[in-house]
Amino acid sequence: MLMAGMTPQASAAFTSAVAGAESPSDAEIMLRAKAGDQSAFDYLVQKYRRPMISFMYRMARNAAAAEDLAQEVFLRVYRSRASYEASAKFTTWLYRIATNLAVNHARDTRHERPEVQVSLDEPDEESGTTLELPDGALTAEQAMVRRERMLAIRGKVEALPEQQRLAVIMHKYQQMDYKQIADVLKKSESATKSLLFRAYETLREQLKEFV
Repeated sequence: MLMAGMTPQASAAFTSAVAGAESPSDAEIMLRAKAGDQSAFDYLVQKYRRPMISFMYRMARNAAAAEDLAQEVFLRVYRSRASYEASAKFTTWLYRIATNLAVNHARDTRHERPEVQVSLDEPDEESGTTLELPDGALTAEQAMVRRERMLAIRGKVEALPEQQRLAVIMHKYQQMDYKQIADVLKKSESATKSLLFRAYETLREQLKEFV
């Protein structure tokens, strides 16, 4: 298991090795991995592991599947290292691999996925707290309303057309800008902006009772 075998010490050692010089870009680090530097690859895995699991979780809605899919992404990166060219940002290449894998997984499992549900004991994805013990700023009723709103947003995002859903997840949850999303989806920036505009308009209309 690639991610299981990675250690924080590995990425720390690599970080120390490049300290003192101008920080190399991710593309330059991937070129080092291509040349056989295992610590460079370990560094990239450690850097992007959490974002990749988060992305896959929002696509698969299953924690175990998200871990497996993220693992597969890095496995494909490793297997493709010999053909890597730094003609685009490393993140663009990485998310293209991830997007293709996520879309295929979603299509293969669309009849297996249950309706979006949540338990009162399920930790909030952002805060890590549960509804049974809301923080002091929220009453139990307010916490329930918040959770209901989160579920509604989650369900409506999942119901968007595939390209719109990918764009919204990358824009809202992965904090990627229009150009990055356009590069991943192989669209122009104007087409990407239009895609996101339509998606957000749909979400605003469908979620207006929560606004």
